[in-house]
Amino acid sequence: MNKELHALEENQTWVLTQLPKGKKTIGAKWVYKIKFKPDGNIERYKARLVAKVYSQVEGKDYKHTFSPVAKLTTVRILIALAAAKNWVLYQLDINNAFLYGFLCNTTVL
Repeated sequence: MNKELHALEENQTWVLTQLPKGKKTIGAKWVYKIKFKPDGNIERYKARLVAKVYSQVEGKDYKHTFSPVAKLTTVRILIALAAAKNWVLYQLDINNAFLYGFLCNTTVL
């Protein structure tokens, strides 16, 4: 939980403000998960703070939804291209992802 809270603060995820008249807050809850190694031993404990968006009403509380997800077909095509062109692939584990987060320019050598 401390890592998750630190990431939320570090990425300036929210700003305290006054709630507009006639609006109600959306609650949040902690979701816990145990990640296991292939041999069955515990690798780590994960905690994620999630909004209780099920309390929202479409058209009243929000108008559009969007969740960018890569389709498996797209991933397979990229891997096939990398194999055909002898590109080097790297695996990356993302701890936290933030919509509209700051992206930095980095070069991998």
